[in-house]
Amino acid sequence: MAQLLQNRWHLRRVADTGAKSCLICYKPSTSVLVTPDNEEEIAAKKRKEEMDREIEKVKKEYEEKQRKKREKEKEKDKQKDSEKTDDKKKADDEEESKKDEKEKDDKNAASPVNDSTDDMPRIYSLHKNFYQMRVDRLKAIEKSKRDRQRLQNPSTFPSVPKTDLS
Repeated sequence: MAQLLQNRWHLRRVADTGAKSCLICYKPSTSVLVTPDNEEEIAAKKRKEEMDREIEKVKKEYEEKQRKKREKEKEKDKQKDSEKTDDKKKADDEEESKKDEKEKDDKNAASPVNDSTDDMPRIYSLHKNFYQMRVDRLKAIEKSKRDRQRLQNPSTFPSVPKTDLS
């Protein structure tokens, strides 16, 4: 019989709504062990990549709008500066530089911080008893599916003989 399940597991954090109960203490846990060939994990990676691309696109659009807005403000300031004195120009330049620094700080604070622990999945190998528990549970699930299908099929039950005995 081919090996049903490899003893190689990746630790994944899930939301509270996706918490699974522990097999030992039955308390809900947000740390879930999944097999690396799980299709759900592959789909999650694709979704994350798509979201990252979309976020980058929106950021670029926002930065472009902000740059255009600053250019317009500078043009207006140039027109006003011709009327103002040199002292006022220096004060306006200082205010403008403070605004730019503040915007840069806001952008840096808003950018997500990448944790090195989240990027690399932790890989585990279960103890043989716990691994066997998981394999047995999967076998029981498959067996119950087969039994359910057999019970739903009427041809598996014995039927009354249709011939006459006389």
